[in-house]
Amino acid sequence: MVRLKVNGVERSFDGDPEMPLLWYLRDILGMAGTKYGCGMALCGACTVLENGSAVRSCSTAMATLAGKNITTIEGIALPGLHPVQKAWVEANVPQCGYCQPGQIMQAVSLINSQRKVTDQEIDEVMSGNICRCGTYQRIRAAIKTVTRETS
Repeated sequence: MVRLKVNGVERSFDGDPEMPLLWYLRDILGMAGTKYGCGMALCGACTVLENGSAVRSCSTAMATLAGKNITTIEGIALPGLHPVQKAWVEANVPQCGYCQPGQIMQAVSLINSQRKVTDQEIDEVMSGNICRCGTYQRIRAAIKTVTRETS
């Protein structure tokens, strides 16, 4: 039995310990905000926070999550939009939008770890999150907006 918190709610899981967190979130909890991209932790579409740090949920086994706090895109917006989400809207970041939950969660992790970031740091941290539409300049601008507002 794996006990964990998802978006602040105590949960338990008594299934296959190798089941990826992504399938637990989507198929068991019905949280469709976290996306399936590549299934190999290469694209970043499935990014969530584990104890505040970005992880790829498609390759994170449920067995490794005992006592952990998981935050999904649904969880950062409580009770209103997260500052990163607000900046995303203001910078008109999304085009197709598929990668955006993972992009946002990676950005939240970056901002949580350091308040002021350079373009190079943003590019390095965000490089594992692929955007087919190529909105990288707007992603960087949104992140810089949040870091300016919170520093």
